[in-house]
Amino acid sequence: MEEKEKTAGQLRRELLLDQRKNGYDLLTAEDEAAMKSYCEDYKKFLDAAMTEREAVDEIVRQAEAHGFVPFTRGMAVIPGDKLYRVNRGKAVMLAVIGEKSLADGVSIGAAHIDSPRLDLKPQPLYEDSELAFLKTHYYGGIRKYQWVTIPLELHGVIVRKDGSSVKVAIGAAEGDPLFTVDDLLPHLGGEQSKKPLGEAIPGETLNILVGSRPFKDDEGADRVKLAILDILNQKYGLVETDFISAELEAVPAFRACDIGFDRSLIGAYGQDDRVCAYAAFAALLDTKRPVHTAVCMLADKEEIGSEGVTGMKSAAFDTFMSDLCDAQRVALKTCYEHSFCLSADVTAAYDPNFAEVYEKRNSAQVNYGMGFCKYTGARGKSGASDASAEVVGFVRRALDAAGVIWQMAELGKVDAGGGGTVACYMAERDIDTLDAGVPVLSMHAPFEVTGKLDCYMTYKGMKVIYQS
Repeated sequence: MEEKEKTAGQLRRELLLDQRKNGYDLLTAEDEAAMKSYCEDYKKFLDAAMTEREAVDEIVRQAEAHGFVPFTRGMAVIPGDKLYRVNRGKAVMLAVIGEKSLADGVSIGAAHIDSPRLDLKPQPLYEDSELAFLKTHYYGGIRKYQWVTIPLELHGVIVRKDGSSVKVAIGAAEGDPLFTVDDLLPHLGGEQSKKPLGEAIPGETLNILVGSRPFKDDEGADRVKLAILDILNQKYGLVETDFISAELEAVPAFRACDIGFDRSLIGAYGQDDRVCAYAAFAALLDTKRPVHTAVCMLADKEEIGSEGVTGMKSAAFDTFMSDLCDAQRVALKTCYEHSFCLSADVTAAYDPNFAEVYEKRNSAQVNYGMGFCKYTGARGKSGASDASAEVVGFVRRALDAAGVIWQMAELGKVDAGGGGTVACYMAERDIDTLDAGVPVLSMHAPFEVTGKLDCYMTYKGMKVIYQS
């Protein structure tokens, strides 16, 4: 059939209007095959990296398998070198040295590998009514009602009083016991149900049930607590005071899985922000000899403001970059002022079930690709770096040229809330920075959902930036 000639109106529409399309209407067969492979690897990463420490361990394992070596101060570097440095076991920085001098700047992908969870208090174990519990202090912006009656695992590290340490991952292996936070039955929950959602489950009631069987050959108090400590002592050499120097995190006992009849979505714990961290890292693994040095910064503590020695505010990143610059006799400030960073953090995916808090015209949608946020923050852009028009223009040109599917987005309605990323801390270093990441449904919940297409396009977009 002979094609009809397009009208002037149709031609002008194509030229002038932003007519967004679902990414699956644009996806090539080659990209679809690569997407499937990438997402299977991503799911395996999620299962191996339930905490920031485990994420670092898995990243180092994969990096070394791809030829990366530890970078030490004073080491000579040449184009093509693959280097990494671990910051106290909870953050990691990686670089592939480019053809150009660091004086011409670097291309940075920055993400975070911590996620909301329940941390154990320093003195957590107690017994009440012959049930043993662990007291917790929640970490990050959780909705407390979501953390009751779900299966939990316990991950982390214990430093014993003799200075030795032991890693813990109870619930991760087949046959391991799991834990839970109990809730009030509906038959007795009338008064609880009258409370606002944010007050119905007080933080001090997020106590993890860990046992009920008393120590047999004892007639003293707290026999259940004693029995639990006996188990921990036999397995880990732990005594009660060792909790004081332990970092133990309760995380959901969920494995990453496909969601939907069409398997187009991924459900898992910790996708904020390991979905972007993995994209930034995987893209670096596939970057060989870039024009500019490519750097991947995976930080801790973003969920509580990027504070502390392993957060993005720490000087650890500056030290790493300064050591790289010293290897080429380049001033750090010269490198920074010519550098570019994608602050890779998730954004909110438009959810029609809660349409009242979104402004649909400016919201990210599942399956519309990598999401860019010119600014994040709250209310009047508080806490945002607010990328310039020139920066946004550079990114859209680079991604369009490489066939990356992307979209622009805000977090929600102007006064509905807000959130921040590490972007402002990169921008404070005199580095041009733009927020970018994967749209997420049920963000900060124990089980978050992302679109496979968006996950893959974020990886592809990160790779473009590293090679620009």
